[in-house]
Amino acid sequence: MGISFFWSRAFLLDRRFLWLLFMVNLIGTIYGYIWYGHQLQVTAATKPGWMLPFVPDSPTASLFFTLALLYLLFPPGRLSKLASASRLVIEALAVVCSVKYGVWAVVMIFAGQAQGDVLNWQHYMLVASHLGMAAEALLYVRFMKARLGALAVATSWLFLNDTVDYTYGVYPYLPNELEDDIVTVKWFTIGLSAASFLCGAMALSFRKRS
Repeated sequence: MGISFFWSRAFLLDRRFLWLLFMVNLIGTIYGYIWYGHQLQVTAATKPGWMLPFVPDSPTASLFFTLALLYLLFPPGRLSKLASASRLVIEALAVVCSVKYGVWAVVMIFAGQAQGDVLNWQHYMLVASHLGMAAEALLYVRFMKARLGALAVATSWLFLNDTVDYTYGVYPYLPNELEDDIVTVKWFTIGLSAASFLCGAMALSFRKRS
C-alpha cells in the first residue's frame, strides 16, 4: 500500500474515516468559538450586533466544512432548487474559507514570531490544525458538488468579511508585534481571499480532468 492510498477515494470516503474527520472538525469548531469568546463579548458590548458573525473566522470555516461532510455521510436524494443551491454554497464556503483562514492563521503566527513573539505549544497546535483545515478542503473538493459560480459567491463573503474586519476593527486578535503592521495585514488578507478562490478553482479544474 503506497502513500497515495491516503488521498485515494477509497480511503477518504471510507465512512469510518469520514466520521472521524467529522468529529475532529466538530470539536475543533466548538473549541474555536470558545477561543473567540472574549472577542465576541467585547464586540457585543462595543459594536453593533450585526458585526458578530464577522468575528469568528476560523471556527466558521470549520463549521462549513463540518456541514459539507454531512453531505458525504448522508448523501441527499432529490433536492429542491433552494436546497441544492444551499448545498453548493455551503461546500464552496467550506473550501475557500478553510483554505484562506488555514493559511492566514499560520502566516500570522510565524510573522509574529519573526518580530519577536515567543511561540508556545498552543501556537504549534494552531499551526497544525489550521494547515489541516486547508489540506482537507483541497482534498475533499473533488467529492463536492460546488461549482465555479458557488466559489465566486463564497469568495464574495470573504471580501465582505475582510471589509468589515478592517473597516470596523473586528479582525481576529493579532500578536502584539503585528499591531503596527495592520495595513500590511489587511492587504495580505484581501489578497489571500483572491488566492483562495484561485486555489478552489484549480481544484475544481483538477476534479473535471479526473
